[in-house]
Amino acid sequence: MTGLNETYLVSTDWLAQHLGTPGLAIVDASWHLPATGRNGAEEFLGQHIPHAVHFDIDAIADKTSALPHMLPDAIAFSSAVRKLGIGDGMKIVVYDSLGLFSAPRVWWTFRVFGVRDVVVLDGGLPKWLAENRPVEDGPAQPQPRHFTARIDHRLIASLSDMRAASKGGAQIVDARSAARFQGDEIEPRPGLRSGHIPGARNLPWGEVVQDGRLRPPAELEAAFAKAGIDTDKPVLTTCGSGVSASILSFALANAGHDIAPVYDGSWSEWGQASDRPVAIGPA
Repeated sequence: MTGLNETYLVSTDWLAQHLGTPGLAIVDASWHLPATGRNGAEEFLGQHIPHAVHFDIDAIADKTSALPHMLPDAIAFSSAVRKLGIGDGMKIVVYDSLGLFSAPRVWWTFRVFGVRDVVVLDGGLPKWLAENRPVEDGPAQPQPRHFTARIDHRLIASLSDMRAASKGGAQIVDARSAARFQGDEIEPRPGLRSGHIPGARNLPWGEVVQDGRLRPPAELEAAFAKAGIDTDKPVLTTCGSGVSASILSFALANAGHDIAPVYDGSWSEWGQASDRPVAIGPA
């Protein structure tokens, strides 16, 4: 897999050459679905790329919301990343332990809060380990820095945005599995109805990822086209809780399109209330 879009992806070679460079922040964004029984923060203590810090999307979140890992406000986000040693003007490299799963969510989060020089490590930790590159263990010991958050609301899709899109506005693409999208499976989170937002199209996130790496731009374009999405027109992404939706937004950016707004509440919000219509079956 060649031809990385260096605006959004960096290679393991590049990162290895720049380890320890002043102004470079390395962020382990590993997060796992509850059903897996895995814990990203605990695994970070066992091994991580040298100089990395761990970004916990469940901890750096809106604690007043009953929805999972919703974006925090600007003050809370600034406070959290300052403690991680991430400051204004730094280049941020994000990775995760599955290759490409939760890293795009943290990439998108930094973009939302005004960071432009943030990229994802191609192949993530699995590729880094396969190449026998160095790792560390134990807790990170960052030096606090000053971080200024400036929210870019254009990258966030709200409930009202999704209502409008469902009635014929922007295209909606859902990153969940076909079975969940069609309502053939019970949702993993209790209390949620099965199905999808009326008018949405389905592109399971795994179809834009191969062996833990993002597919090349031409293949990304083909995947969106197959799902019935015109990538030259506005797109909103959604999923179960805003994690895999970020993968589709990241994929669109890497294919040369605008970063698609992510519906932060996703199905965790839409699927819980009876006043929101639900569609069953294929798109």
